[in-house]
Amino acid sequence: MHQSHKHLITIVGSTAVGKTAVAIELARHFKTEIISADSRQIFKELNIGTAKPDQAELRQVPHHFISSHFIAENYDAAQYGRDALVLVHKLFEKFDHLILCGGSGLYIKALLEGFDDIPKVPDEIREDLVKNYEESGIKWLQEKMAELDPVHFATVDQQNPHRLIRALEVRIGTGMSIASFQKKKQVDHPFRVHKIGLELEREELYQRIDQRMDQMIEAGLFDEAEKLFPYRSHNALQTVGYQEIFDYLEGKYDRDEAIRLLKRNSRRYAKRQLTWFKRDLEIRWFHPRDISSIIDSIN
Repeated sequence: MHQSHKHLITIVGSTAVGKTAVAIELARHFKTEIISADSRQIFKELNIGTAKPDQAELRQVPHHFISSHFIAENYDAAQYGRDALVLVHKLFEKFDHLILCGGSGLYIKALLEGFDDIPKVPDEIREDLVKNYEESGIKWLQEKMAELDPVHFATVDQQNPHRLIRALEVRIGTGMSIASFQKKKQVDHPFRVHKIGLELEREELYQRIDQRMDQMIEAGLFDEAEKLFPYRSHNALQTVGYQEIFDYLEGKYDRDEAIRLLKRNSRRYAKRQLTWFKRDLEIRWFHPRDISSIIDSIN
């Protein structure tokens, strides 16, 4: 289908910067729908800790890939990229503009650039890696990664156990670096892509992160994490917002320390997100309240 007059507007930025509010405002302006690019909001069971759009927000504009999968499903960025691209083409039959919104850089990359198929790796390789991680911690993963795939280790998020385990299982299972499966050629889409980044002054962003974490805790984050505790080795839960509470539940530190770490690690995560997105020179950066300038840049 000829789609040169179609526009995919991607809204990216760090956690708590205000992506959802901007995406809803743009979707209402362009009379369209939102495709989420968040690696955790897709799961039905993860709500408070993922800052998932609430019911009032979901009623304003239709959202896709929100609570679309169960936590037990094996769903990764490559599969998301394939599914989301099919959805984009389908929705472009109805809309001239679409909003792609999220902080998961790998998910956005998967949709816009795709991945080559990675051969299936035996389950026991992953199970062994998870067991070693649970017994010896992230330092074991980092040392193993530095030994087996030092080039990719230099670029990967070294504090993210999910990314390390995934890279290691591919390296052990295929004998090749996971980086070799990422497409090297530019993908040409029939539609136009507008990349919009949202950015706040660091002090204001960190204040918003701390405030949001307080609101999550008040809304029942600790209770939600306790219910998810049996799934703690799952990819989507090896991240900020749940891991700190799992460690608290295992008696590694008290509740006050868990809260301190939740806030500190969320700030660090925001910094890593910004580093990822700043590498893309096609992204145009705006203050999240500067909606008129964002619309002008798209028009």
